[in-house]
Amino acid sequence: MTELSAAHDAAVTDRDRLARSAYNGDRDLAARQSLYQWQMPRHDLPGIVAEQLSAVHGRVVDVGCGNGKFIKRLRQDRPDVELLGLDIAPGILADVPGAVAVAVADVARLPLATASVDAALALHMLYHASDIAQAVRELARVVTTDGLLIASTNSDRDKAELDELWMRAAGDVLGTGRGPARISLSARFSLEKAPAFLGEEFGHVETIELPGTITVRDAGPVVAHMASYQAWADQHDVPFEATIERAHTILDEHIARHGAFEIHCLGGMLVCRR
Repeated sequence: MTELSAAHDAAVTDRDRLARSAYNGDRDLAARQSLYQWQMPRHDLPGIVAEQLSAVHGRVVDVGCGNGKFIKRLRQDRPDVELLGLDIAPGILADVPGAVAVAVADVARLPLATASVDAALALHMLYHASDIAQAVRELARVVTTDGLLIASTNSDRDKAELDELWMRAAGDVLGTGRGPARISLSARFSLEKAPAFLGEEFGHVETIELPGTITVRDAGPVVAHMASYQAWADQHDVPFEATIERAHTILDEHIARHGAFEIHCLGGMLVCRR
């Protein structure tokens, strides 16, 4: 591991940064989620989760529940299950719907008894675990023998156009032609790496790939998505605000010339059983 990647990994897993900055409220997370409004085909992620849980009864825990996007849907579609939301950041739990039990907790040490839940969700969050293998062991510990774990993440190839845009904008700001790469949150637990981690505890891991293309005709949603990485601004080795402003200008020029800006996405869900 290079010194740079080690520093990025440390930043992505820093508990204080996650709780007090990155997820202290839902503004930045909501900005990243909202970009998918312009994706085709549209993937109803909460609906996919609800479908995968169709045979599950009892207790479902959403570990790293964030602003409660998935809990809200499960309350609607599955009022029969008992829901529990856990997150490391107390500030973001305020957005979880009322009447659902929530608690501040770290996936490294869940405040749950062994085999006490029928399903666990770990959606776009395992890359934040300091020790991913330990986090998977802890999730496996709390799930019943015939229960399941649903995880999600993005591919190493996800949103390559945004990576290229960032490097071009950063290069312009620095006067170097091509700047340093932006931080990747999912790189430690990408769609390509995830099955190996999950397979250590679960005998059957099914990957559901969810490709799509985001097409925007206004730079705003893309700029908001890029700006949502403010919590890791110190990890980009370039003036963050200036790079965002330059990216905005590049996007405006591209859209004026071509009519739209396209981003190719590849995320996925991993359904795990023993």
